[in-house]
Amino acid sequence: AFAFTNMLVPRDLNKCAVGQCKYVFVTSPEGGILNDPVLLRLDENHFWLSLADSDILLWAWGVAQNAGLDVAIGEPDVGPLQVQGPKSKEVLVDLFGESIVEIPYYFHQSYELDGMDVVVSRTGYTGELGYEIYLKNASRDGVKLWDAVLAAGEPHDLRVIGPCHIKRIEAGILALGCDMWFDTNPYEVEMGYEWMVDLEQEADFIGKEALKRIKAEGISRKLVGVEIGGPGLGSYNDGAMIDYFPVSRAGKQVGQVTSACYSPRLEKNIGYAMLPIELAEFGTELEVEAPTGRQSAVVVRKPFIDPQKDTP
Repeated sequence: AFAFTNMLVPRDLNKCAVGQCKYVFVTSPEGGILNDPVLLRLDENHFWLSLADSDILLWAWGVAQNAGLDVAIGEPDVGPLQVQGPKSKEVLVDLFGESIVEIPYYFHQSYELDGMDVVVSRTGYTGELGYEIYLKNASRDGVKLWDAVLAAGEPHDLRVIGPCHIKRIEAGILALGCDMWFDTNPYEVEMGYEWMVDLEQEADFIGKEALKRIKAEGISRKLVGVEIGGPGLGSYNDGAMIDYFPVSRAGKQVGQVTSACYSPRLEKNIGYAMLPIELAEFGTELEVEAPTGRQSAVVVRKPFIDPQKDTP
């Protein structure tokens, strides 16, 4: 399973210990991003890929068939639940005990909770302090875990929400299908770090030759941060952004905003835009066709909050 998983992703999984998590891309032969899961290494030859919104199971079956590897691939009966925010630690301590605070960022630990088997990781989709609880036998115990988390969270004023896109945009976290897709490569979304796309590793992962070429030739477009003027744009998934916003300069469309929202913390509209590389410099002035009309915009650094990842 190790050799197979290392073939799927550009990261060198020799650098991923048992009990560790990694944010990874699953890349195509052309170097495109098929998915961007969180990978959990449960054992030497046992991995979970906590996927974004695309079907990688069929892809993985096809890769395994053609690779001639002896590997079992399937969708386990596992359900993830996120507890995110400044009080998430207190909620998880009430559920699992003080050992929770010892889980480092992007590591995981197994627990038993009232007869339920779970894996708790120090990960999340917000950029805040947070955890993900992966429940085994989820079809049997899903409601039981849900009720337990709500009960533990009540003293801490826990609230149920869906994905908080304001938090993920503030934190520079990307969404598959919006900010990247099969025709987008890691270098275009500023994720071509040597640790994220390890072209020097021995493993011949899928897309390696294409990504070598892309790195050598350079990119023609880039996903950048933008601040957008005008009235508040909403929370992204409240119906305020059902399609891309066209981006113009000097009256000519040059790109598109892929994600945008109003940030109450920053008191401004923020987002990402895919632009030609010559317009990707900080301070470049643009115009955006938002639902509120044509608005001025400027290219800025992302992430917008906690760029040094100081959140504990």
